[in-house]
Amino acid sequence: MYHEGCRRPSGSCILWAMLRESIEKPPVRAREQLLEKLRERIVSFAALKMQRDAAEDLAQEVLLLLHEKYGHLDRLEDLLPLSLKIVRYKVMAYRRKAQRRGEYTQVPVDEIQVAGDGVDPLSAAEQREMRERLVTAVAQLGERCRKLFALKLEGKTFAEIQAELGAASLNTVYTWDFRCRKNLLELMGGSWEKNG
Repeated sequence: MYHEGCRRPSGSCILWAMLRESIEKPPVRAREQLLEKLRERIVSFAALKMQRDAAEDLAQEVLLLLHEKYGHLDRLEDLLPLSLKIVRYKVMAYRRKAQRRGEYTQVPVDEIQVAGDGVDPLSAAEQREMRERLVTAVAQLGERCRKLFALKLEGKTFAEIQAELGAASLNTVYTWDFRCRKNLLELMGGSWEKNG
């Protein structure tokens, strides 16, 4: 801490040590002013490439990094190019992260068209017409087919339907089911959907 020529603490040696320390390290107030200027420049540079609040967050990160890793630099001429280089890297990382998260393709909530809870009028009309056609066709079916469809709608298995209808074998029930569905399809015009 003493000057190289000083062997014991004297007034001039202590003065020299204090002078040397003040030359090597800028005063606290000067350091704060330097960091404030640097922060303003970082924020203005980053704000060109991103939103203002994100730019301020980024400036804080850069200043923290400068303090931790580059504390030995104390001139604006040294710190500014380094800080802008760090900002460029951090902006690129921020954009990559936003791209990964899909933030650029997000749609604002106000612009999203949410489907209503009810059925749209076209689908409701189509369902109503299909139901009317189905009821008309089922009314024209024979008694056995109507009974078979009713048992299937109740959730009965083919074995239970066999016992209920008194069929000789399970294959007989399969055949009745096939013929009844075919007959129902013919009565509805040959298609489940309404033709043109």
